[in-house]
Amino acid sequence: MILCDNTALVAPAAFSDSYEAKLERDKCDYSRRINLDEARSGRAPRKVRIYTDGIYDLFHFGHAKEFLQAKTLFPNAYLIVGICNDDLTHSKKGLTVMNEDERYEAVRHCRYVDEIVKDAPWSLDEEYLRKHKIDFVAHDELPYTTGSGQDVYAHIKAMGMFVSTERTEGVSTSDLIARIVKNYDEYVGRNLQRGMPREEMNVSYLNAKKFEIQEKVKELKEKGKSVIDRIDERRHGIVEKWENRSRELILNFLQLFGREGRLSSIWNEGKDRIKNALSPPGSPGGSNHEDDFRSETESPLPKRHRIFEEEQQEFSDDEDGEALKIVNGKAD
Repeated sequence: MILCDNTALVAPAAFSDSYEAKLERDKCDYSRRINLDEARSGRAPRKVRIYTDGIYDLFHFGHAKEFLQAKTLFPNAYLIVGICNDDLTHSKKGLTVMNEDERYEAVRHCRYVDEIVKDAPWSLDEEYLRKHKIDFVAHDELPYTTGSGQDVYAHIKAMGMFVSTERTEGVSTSDLIARIVKNYDEYVGRNLQRGMPREEMNVSYLNAKKFEIQEKVKELKEKGKSVIDRIDERRHGIVEKWENRSRELILNFLQLFGREGRLSSIWNEGKDRIKNALSPPGSPGGSNHEDDFRSETESPLPKRHRIFEEEQQEFSDDEDGEALKIVNGKAD
């Protein structure tokens, strides 16, 4: 076994009849008793030996937290855990799930425990306290009667050797057993499926067949559910693909037929071309066309007027005056 200053961290806790436990016990001067004030203040001249006991069936974290509380009650504590054997436990509390050896091993591998006492008594007497050089006994405050009507720690409390710990709520051995009983069919069916013989679980032939059928039905349900899930996934995929395609079609339609779409642009370009063809650039307001039209449609001047205008253009202003006099004379 590997030894160091703190063996609890590298090896399981020692049994009380082992060499390591005896060596530790021999180092303790039990003639020098330690009171509660010394223990709490850290002024104790040696390790404070704390004892706690129980059944510890189906060892769980509530048990571990009990040990942690007991270990940390005093600065320099040595934790001893007493565990009752099967005969005493079954006579006092009933059948356990784990046997005594399993319970011993479960507890001794908890890091907070320094020493294990096998075959621990139900009630502690003076001889037992002196044998293991116990300074204080740790347990929760609730009276522990187990049907006898008397607290088994009453005399320890009267001696001033009792220190209290707190029970961890929400977890207990009874609660764990209740969970197993509640889900009995599932656990039995699972073990049968894994190949455990029905005789080891005290299961009859008919019950074994019942559990087998239940497992088959469960498998069929799971397969049916997986098929439905796959169909559902494909349906969602098809719907998603159709939605994407629909959005694409709508976008293409808007690009073609919308206000800013391709057909609208073609129509507007066609209208502009027709307008340009009817009124080409360079003839603002169509005035040239109107002048040409008027010049073409106006009737020509009569011949007599044309001759007169031509004769007028041949004379100067003076000649115009003389001609005018001649005309007037003729008229006179």
